[in-house]
Amino acid sequence: MNAITLRHYTHADRAAIRSTLIDIHAALPESDPGDPFTARFPWFVDHWTGSPGFTCVIAYDEEAPAGFAYGAPLADGREWWRGHTEPTAGRTSTYGVSELAVGARWRKTGLSARVHDALLGGRPEALAVLLVDSEHPKVQALYEVWGYRKVGERRPFPDSPLFAVMLRTLP
Repeated sequence: MNAITLRHYTHADRAAIRSTLIDIHAALPESDPGDPFTARFPWFVDHWTGSPGFTCVIAYDEEAPAGFAYGAPLADGREWWRGHTEPTAGRTSTYGVSELAVGARWRKTGLSARVHDALLGGRPEALAVLLVDSEHPKVQALYEVWGYRKVGERRPFPDSPLFAVMLRTLP
């Protein structure tokens, strides 16, 4: 593995990074193009990058994209995790981590933690929330090491997996 660089992007960069995000996701070993939910990934990219608060970190191994994480602030008062737990008084602003993906070659190198931490570093929100496929307990355990706690489960779309809803306080 060569020197990894992390590059930060915003809503203004959405057109420039769209294909990179889609290509990294399509190359993941668990990405099944025959699965209707997985096949909608480009729609999810367009949805999230369309948010004015969208931020993204892409990791590059030299010039080869190795992984990414992205998300955006959730609308105050409409955070979808609220149905699972009571918010801490006065500390409810939430950043939604939508996706974190690292290519197979870069797994178990600490890159996912680097990309995740770079995405959330300096965020003004009080909380971060994400969903983890409940059939991947090792991934859920990794997020728990990073300070998240499971607060419930949800299936956001009829064809989506059942996800663990995980919430973390930000510094």
